[in-house]
Amino acid sequence: MTPKRIDRQARREEILDAAVRVFARKGFTASRIDDVANEAGIGKGSVYLYFDSRDALLNAAFEAFAARSQHVLDQARRGGDPPLERISALVHAVLRALSEEPDLARILLDLWSAGREGDLPLDMAGLYAQYRTVLTELLAQAGAEGSARPGLGERHATVIVGAIEGCLLQWLLDPRLPVEEMADPILDVCLNGLRCRDESQAGR
Repeated sequence: MTPKRIDRQARREEILDAAVRVFARKGFTASRIDDVANEAGIGKGSVYLYFDSRDALLNAAFEAFAARSQHVLDQARRGGDPPLERISALVHAVLRALSEEPDLARILLDLWSAGREGDLPLDMAGLYAQYRTVLTELLAQAGAEGSARPGLGERHATVIVGAIEGCLLQWLLDPRLPVEEMADPILDVCLNGLRCRDESQAGR
């Protein structure tokens, strides 16, 4: 009888999925490779064939998410739509990305709340800075074209990022909150006050 051939990429994804579930459920600090192996239904040694540590599992689990975040930023910066529309698309994309990966969001919150910023698999300060930079650029473009008030800058971008993160935090603490549906209210509160007076009153 021919031994069953194992698809290494599929097995790697199975182990990663199991690790994310375990880290989200037990917390990263309390989780062990044994827990991941049990969750995946394989031996502990099989996990080490793919990942040499918990940290390697954690970092690998966030690689795709980091790439997706970078894609969102690139789309906002290089897209051909008007700047305020690109801000809208960015807010929707960020909330959608994390609502589709709730366990990853819980792991980040767990590490942050435990004071383990050094274990974070993403440079969150750097990521926030990138979002602020892109939003600041888009606000400046909107001001230059006349669709937003002139003089908008990084402080306004910081408020938009804060609104997104505030909704995400509330959702993690209370999963009943429909987080993906919060994009439009965030935009309503944050962007309407930034538009030029004539544009905000158009059609009234």
